[in-house]
Amino acid sequence: MQDLQTWQIAAIAIAGVVILAGLAFWLSSRRRSRHLRDHFGPEYNRIIAETGNRRTAEAELARRENRIRNLEIRPLSVSDKQRFREQWALCQAQFVDDPASAVHTADDLLTDVLSARGYAADNPTERISDISAAYPRHATRYRFAEDLVTRHRRGQGSTEDLRKAFVHYRALFDEILGGQDEELERAS
Repeated sequence: MQDLQTWQIAAIAIAGVVILAGLAFWLSSRRRSRHLRDHFGPEYNRIIAETGNRRTAEAELARRENRIRNLEIRPLSVSDKQRFREQWALCQAQFVDDPASAVHTADDLLTDVLSARGYAADNPTERISDISAAYPRHATRYRFAEDLVTRHRRGQGSTEDLRKAFVHYRALFDEILGGQDEELERAS
């Protein structure tokens, strides 16, 4: 067997480095995809379907995750939590007599709690983006509730639709108010 020349050794070494770098990139990409899929749940598939491109969808989800990490999320004081709970109780009592107004009030109250915690509240697009990143289990239900309310405003919804929306808002309200292990989930 003839000896390898220096350029041949260099070419083999470079090819090896390129293969290893490609493998590392592929593994990193798979790990990132798995993390985003696990964290965002159904929102991951929804964004892929919306954008039509996994890479674009993952970039958007990573942007959301980074945005949440960089926000200064504040815990609510005991008095703020109590005030919000009292407002929710009034809102819930209102549902019996005026379901549409109660659901509108519930949405406003959610916005107030999000704002008090430090999340985007005024811009609906950023609000759902923050909800999907910080409270991923609630994102689909929140979108569903918003759709039910929109249908009702168009005259296409029922009181039962409003009740479902209200229940979804309540679950998110309880979580945002400072549910169990909330800070751990937000950081993951």
